[in-house]
Amino acid sequence: MIDFFLEFSLEGFFKAFMVLFAVIDIVGSIPLIIKIKEKNEVNPAKASLVSLGIMLAFLIVGEGILGLFGVGVRSFAVAGSLILFAMAVEMIMGVELFKDDGSGGKMASIVPLAFPIIAGAGSMTTIISLQAEYSFINICLAIIANILVVYVVLKLTKRIERLLGPGGIAILKKVFGIILLAIAIKLFATNIPALFENLHGTK
Repeated sequence: MIDFFLEFSLEGFFKAFMVLFAVIDIVGSIPLIIKIKEKNEVNPAKASLVSLGIMLAFLIVGEGILGLFGVGVRSFAVAGSLILFAMAVEMIMGVELFKDDGSGGKMASIVPLAFPIIAGAGSMTTIISLQAEYSFINICLAIIANILVVYVVLKLTKRIERLLGPGGIAILKKVFGIILLAIAIKLFATNIPALFENLHGTK
């Protein structure tokens, strides 16, 4: 247990937090959240807790699930870097590469808010990818910290939108898109050499 906490690194926590923050992009999702709130009753606490549960569950069992398919964390990290790259292109260029499936319903706090808007495919991919770079405790705390931010944003959605304005939200989206693009390139460059080494080692 002591060793578990000794693995904590402030730098690792901050980097993992920023990666998840950019991927979740809760600030950039404010217009979408407002649109959902106009037609559905949204419970910020429920949405946050469900998102937290999904992310922590995937952090704990995600690697085991990959193992069943014979896929290593580094392989998933490379695949994840490509997904993050595509998401960054969306944020920077304003294009739509991932189509919305239009899922919804009465349980708006869970679907589509908690999943897939907050804890979606991008978040899942990122959580697995981060395990190739950072310790479990750093990722776990980064997830919790991000969910706290999500809760605050959900509670203060309309105030934040009025404060930032459409231009402010658009600028934030571009900035975090560039950050995410740099992270995707670093993640790819860090893990791809190990994959080639493994391929050569099996020959």
